[in-house]
Amino acid sequence: MNKFNGERPINLAKTKMKVLTKFFLWLVIASSVFSVACNQKVKTAVDLEKTVNDGFDEKKSSEATRPKPNVVLLLADDLGWQDVGCYDIDEPSPYETPNMDALATKGVKFWQGYSPAPTCAPSRCAIMSGNHPARAQKTHVRGGTPPTPYHKNSWRLMAPWYSGRLPVDELTISKVLQQNGYKTGHSGKWHMSHKHFTDPQPEAAGFDYSSGEKGVVARMKPDRLSDFATMDPSDPFRLDENGFAFHQSSEDALSFLDKEKGNPFFLYYSEHLVHTPIHTRTKRLLEKYLDKLRIDYPKKAEGWKLEGQNNPFYCAMVETLDYHYGKIVNYLENTDDPRWPGHKLMENTYIILTSDNGGMERMPNEIITDNYPLDRGKISAMEGGIRVPLIITGPNIEKGIESDVMINGLDFYPTILSWIGASIPQGKNLDGIDISTLLQEDPTNPELVKTKEGKPRETMMWHFPNSVALESTIRVGDYKLIRNYNHESKAQTVPLELYQLYITENGKATRVDIEESNNLVETNPELAQKLNNQLTEMLTEMKASYPYNNPHYNKDIPHQEKIPVVTDNKKEGNKVTFTFKENGAKVINANLLYTLNGGTKGEEWFRLPATLASRTTATATLPEGTSHYLINLVDENNFLVSYPELLGIREYEKIKKRYSEDALAVK
Repeated sequence: MNKFNGERPINLAKTKMKVLTKFFLWLVIASSVFSVACNQKVKTAVDLEKTVNDGFDEKKSSEATRPKPNVVLLLADDLGWQDVGCYDIDEPSPYETPNMDALATKGVKFWQGYSPAPTCAPSRCAIMSGNHPARAQKTHVRGGTPPTPYHKNSWRLMAPWYSGRLPVDELTISKVLQQNGYKTGHSGKWHMSHKHFTDPQPEAAGFDYSSGEKGVVARMKPDRLSDFATMDPSDPFRLDENGFAFHQSSEDALSFLDKEKGNPFFLYYSEHLVHTPIHTRTKRLLEKYLDKLRIDYPKKAEGWKLEGQNNPFYCAMVETLDYHYGKIVNYLENTDDPRWPGHKLMENTYIILTSDNGGMERMPNEIITDNYPLDRGKISAMEGGIRVPLIITGPNIEKGIESDVMINGLDFYPTILSWIGASIPQGKNLDGIDISTLLQEDPTNPELVKTKEGKPRETMMWHFPNSVALESTIRVGDYKLIRNYNHESKAQTVPLELYQLYITENGKATRVDIEESNNLVETNPELAQKLNNQLTEMLTEMKASYPYNNPHYNKDIPHQEKIPVVTDNKKEGNKVTFTFKENGAKVINANLLYTLNGGTKGEEWFRLPATLASRTTATATLPEGTSHYLINLVDENNFLVSYPELLGIREYEKIKKRYSEDALAVK
């Protein structure tokens, strides 16, 4: 059956289920009464009714003693929508994911689950904080550097400044869970700080326990055809009884569960799998997929060149991820709940399984996977970069349901609050929506996902003014608009793209163009403009930052000759003043960029608005502890001028130079 032909398993409302259940039980009673009349060998109807009612009372009593639920968030790294078996459509995939497939039968599988961003760090920060990446000024990995083009002269646009991390004082979902009596644990990848060793670390973000072990993802040496795991007890990656390499990240997650099973717990198991480096320590799996794909064993450890889902190393990584997620589920299913005698932990645990972004299709010299029929992948806000697997199970969530309702990782925070019976903290912004009612009543009914205004949600937005993509997108109902900021310098790229992904009727989606291949801008310009205006409104409300024109671009850009020039600067105490000259284009904005730790390994830059004191001067106050600073001027033609002048990102990386070496030092 085509998974997008609009057919879904029927989801009976709970009230209907109760009616059917009572009807069946009364049939049993009536049948028993007839039997009594015939042979007097069974209970009377009255006795049977009492037995039935006792059963209902027992269930009611059990629910009354149910303790606070546990929450487990399984977040994969770079796992694509077509990398999981139960999502496979069109051409069959070689990846085997029996545990994730089985989990989908125990709850709700969302066909239209989305990550908050098309790259890792902004999605993770958004899930943990509940803030949209555009609002948080955290739109890409790394960050915390002054805005500059990737190459100083060859890139027409430069990304805006964006934060390098989750704010230390952010009220994360883990902090709220701690405040509500939960034990909180993190295992695996973090990537929510400017550098892996800088603040905030998991403990500062609300975790009682944290382990950042990479386990089997640690790079194999000297290459991926060496250093396979063995049965040797001294081997740190020794093979287990099922033939899989030992994975410390998985073991740490299980240890947390075992230690805290007597308390309400929140486990954030954030796998490094299936991120690069692409390799497997389990040689058996490599050989299995080589055989399955009918590929000869590689003679050299070189990059994979075959197109499609034909990388046996990646195949093995996907199955390894599935195996370790299976261990978590198996533990929950087979472990008694100390807080709820007579029950297993799984009966009182919500599980969210998803990915931080779409699959990474390729890197230089390595083809990894293929998100087809979705277009592109990680580092793009096209469907392949933001559509992700999403499976949710837990108490009072029906099993085996497939849903076409649009869900975003931003929805997890308010939903978890609802699950544990907690209110949204006063003053806390949440850009997602509580989907607990949807999950409990009818996961296929989009009318149950309501905005603050009480209307069904039909809109989602992504902002990725970074990397080579430089785009923002908006999804409204079945349509999606892409705004390309760099259309003037990218071949075959247009300012706007409009696609109809589905035709949805009564909550059922029929596939139209999830490939994003038929641009409707010319045939439906009114809708394109309407969605573009709506996108602008959302970005403006969130105070989003946009890409800038590069004044050093080596090809002509209109008005490039009119850029302003800084002519002088002075510092008096903590006040700095920059004098500039306009050359035909008005300066409309100015920002101070500063760092508190210039010259260190963890050098991090922040942004503050400067004041345009006149048509020729900009002033700012240096925060206490500033070590280095510079000014950014933006003119009416969207050119960003930095003083002092900076190199391109790639140049700084290549010569291992820090931005502070070209900035103004506080003496």
